Amino acid sequence: MLQQPLWNLFNRKSVPVGGQQFTQSENLPEAHQLYEHLRARNHPTMTETVYIGGVEGGATHSKLVICDRDGKVVASAKGPGTNHWMVGIPEVAKRIDTMTRDAKAQALIPEQHRLSAMGLCLSGAEQDATNRELENYLKTHYPDVAERYMVGSDTVGSIATASNVGGMVIISGTGSNTLLRNPDGSTYGCGGWGHMIGDEGGAWWISKKAIKTVFDHQDNFARSKLCVERVWELIQAHFGIKTRLDLLDHCYAKFCKPTYSGLCSKLAKCALEENEPLCRKFFEEAGQMLARSVCALSPRISPALISQCGEVDIVCVGSVWLSWELLEPGFTRELENAKFKYDLKLLKLTNTMALGAAYLAADTFDLELPRDYSKNYEVFYGHRAVLNGNGTNGSANGGSNGTAKTNGATNGSSNGSSNGTNGTATNGTNGK
Repeated sequence: MLQQPLWNLFNRKSVPVGGQQFTQSENLPEAHQLYEHLRARNHPTMTETVYIGGVEGGATHSKLVICDRDGKVVASAKGPGTNHWMVGIPEVAKRIDTMTRDAKAQALIPEQHRLSAMGLCLSGAEQDATNRELENYLKTHYPDVAERYMVGSDTVGSIATASNVGGMVIISGTGSNTLLRNPDGSTYGCGGWGHMIGDEGGAWWISKKAIKTVFDHQDNFARSKLCVERVWELIQAHFGIKTRLDLLDHCYAKFCKPTYSGLCSKLAKCALEENEPLCRKFFEEAGQMLARSVCALSPRISPALISQCGEVDIVCVGSVWLSWELLEPGFTRELENAKFKYDLKLLKLTNTMALGAAYLAADTFDLELPRDYSKNYEVFYGHRAVLNGNGTNGSANGGSNGTAKTNGATNGSSNGSSNGTNGTATNGTNGK
């Protein structure tokens, strides 16, 4: 341990630090850096440097960031999935510790320097009891990670990345989940029950729907009106099989949800590049399911959210949203058929949701963490509530953070007239 006070170290011509000699005139910065390293190692509570961490924890992949007290991301790290229902709490804690160590090394933060706070927004972290169990496990087995934790779901972290007021998030990756958060902190969900019960509109659901359609058609159980041959070829290529019986191993004995869901990307590519009708139909139906989850939460939307924001901002997270062109027809049709009564915007995060997790940790423990929400997202679609037959909805091509202007017709029918309602919008920067 260091025995000399700080002022003694830098008022001598020859300074012994950690067994090395530094002269004040030549190596003062190096001596100071080493001193700070040794001081943090021996006395973690002595350092005044504040770092706040955040974790975006998915079922397949995770990401961790460390922010300094100015809100700057000083380090980040990636790791495997951190859903405790899939890998268990001990493994989740181990993976968080590994990512933290990697990030600390990047930022030259000593391993023993605990972060001031860590926000964990993880897939599957919906229950207070298991969230506390994870927090306690980390404190007991990995005490150098952080001083305190805020543990919540990945859905809450996504909203917190874009706003401190509230809004919605639709996660559509391997699975699917939709959450509403009102300004008073109340939350309401739709979905998120996993593939055995739901996951409608997610990659697993789309992949399963494609396989089921082919099997039912070939069994003459439910004949498809659209040709299934191209979809069957994609299934065979993805799983490396020749017959339907060959697929059973992938569905049961060797089932792997990420692998099974991987078929979705091949279906999307075929739909876009080959304009394959059946592939396009799967994504249109997926868009319909995702919009239905928004409509299901509509009665829970607080008037305070609308009065403060003027509309419902929905953060869209997950790889399926990369195929918005394919999802849009079903999504918009479902909103119109349900007569969704609020204006809304669909937002794409441009920064990791791990930032939202860090924001939540800072706010939970009253730590200052500067932020600019507008730099964390872009608007890619704007929907106007259908009132008195006026429909003006469209995708945003114009710029960040603006509601989409539209080329749709005004005074159309309640479902939108032809001449461009639900058409593509341009020049939407900050426009309504």
